[in-house]
Amino acid sequence: MKTSLIVGANGQDGKLLTELLLRRGHRIVGISRSQTWSVPPENWEAVDILRPESVSALLQRLQPDECYYLPAFYGSAEDTSLTPGNMLYFEHSYAVHVRGLIVFLHAIAISSSQTRLFYAASSHVFGTPWTQPQDESTPFRPESIYGITKATGIYTCRYYRRELDIFASTGILFNHESYLRPAKYVSSKIVYGVRAFQKDRSQRFELGDLNAVVDWGFAGDFVEAMTRILAHDTAEDFVVATGEAHTVGEFLQITCEIAGVDWRECVSVNPSLLKNKTSNLVGNSEKLRLLTGWQPTVTFREMIEKLWLHARDNQR
Repeated sequence: MKTSLIVGANGQDGKLLTELLLRRGHRIVGISRSQTWSVPPENWEAVDILRPESVSALLQRLQPDECYYLPAFYGSAEDTSLTPGNMLYFEHSYAVHVRGLIVFLHAIAISSSQTRLFYAASSHVFGTPWTQPQDESTPFRPESIYGITKATGIYTCRYYRRELDIFASTGILFNHESYLRPAKYVSSKIVYGVRAFQKDRSQRFELGDLNAVVDWGFAGDFVEAMTRILAHDTAEDFVVATGEAHTVGEFLQITCEIAGVDWRECVSVNPSLLKNKTSNLVGNSEKLRLLTGWQPTVTFREMIEKLWLHARDNQR
């Protein structure tokens, strides 16, 4: 039986990955913030992901086959200017995306050298790219704290696999959605906003930019990609994306079509909601598809239908 350690197990990807690996018969050990648990629950304990001695002792005891490093510290209203408030944001983002990663990579090097690590990076590392679409050779030009620290995480994995021969792969993840997304994400805002309007036509909601372009995939497909990346013979960097560009307006119109309402009646455009400029990021995942056989199984419309059905049947 394989043992899979999932850091960030309470997030969207962590929960979906746990479900997937349990179906495959893995023993799952999840870490979220300062707690560790096994699934099914057993041997509860506390571990601080920023304390090398704590993490090293955990890996020494578990000897996991796999470690998925998924934590994300992200503020949707983040500004890239270095205000006092954002200095604290920068510190937290660096701690989660880089310091904790270094702790796990070092622990693998000294305590569990056979463990394969997957690092969840982000398309934000590309910032406003020079080329379309983006692949593994596209230069990093991050324009946000989130993107800067995620790019640093990728460089860190490259260093450990080059200098210490650690199996540390990265997935440059483009947008991926599921019913587990918090309300602050535009996908959830649209789905639950349309649901509220369907029930009460006075409940209009606001969006910032209907023309923003996004490469949207289904999160269940993306966690499948993570497992294939770790099963690949060599540790490498992979773009995980659908390669399809859709606008926020398309997402809204399809949701309203499914709900049977007029999108023009339920939403107002308020540009002041945009705290950051948006980039037209569309990924080229040809490398991932060629080397692992991965393919998205859920279309853009099918993804929206899944989100809508959950919103309809499970009101927040």
